Amino acid sequence: MEFTYIQNDIGEIAEQLLKNSASNVFLFYGDMGVGKTTLIKELVKQLGVIETSSSPSFSIVNEYETPKGAIYHFDFYRIKDIAEAFDIGLEDYLYSGAYIFIEWPEKIDRLLPEDANKINIKINNNGSRTLKFLPVK
Repeated sequence: MEFTYIQNDIGEIAEQLLKNSASNVFLFYGDMGVGKTTLIKELVKQLGVIETSSSPSFSIVNEYETPKGAIYHFDFYRIKDIAEAFDIGLEDYLYSGAYIFIEWPEKIDRLLPEDANKINIKINNNGSRTLKFLPVK
């Protein structure tokens, strides 16, 4: 699936991603500043998170609680090697059954489940975004 959208459409984009995913693991690819965190904020909001969400750039992982369970948002931009992902227990998170949103997954690609949803976002010249979604079905 491919979507081109502007900021005002982000709620609809998040809804489509959740509706069309078969896995609870979402991998976000794209350059710095492309809008990965903004989209994840909308996804966690639609999943029932009331608190303000933010990028876990410095903490590596943020945990959000919903009535249906925890949601984990990872940002691996700052890790230096895959051992850091092992150290925080990433594999336990991945197989917990919770929703998992991962920014910069290419830094830990050997640890990722094959059935994860892949989302690639790029900025267009007019400021809109194009999102390619490869859901697992």
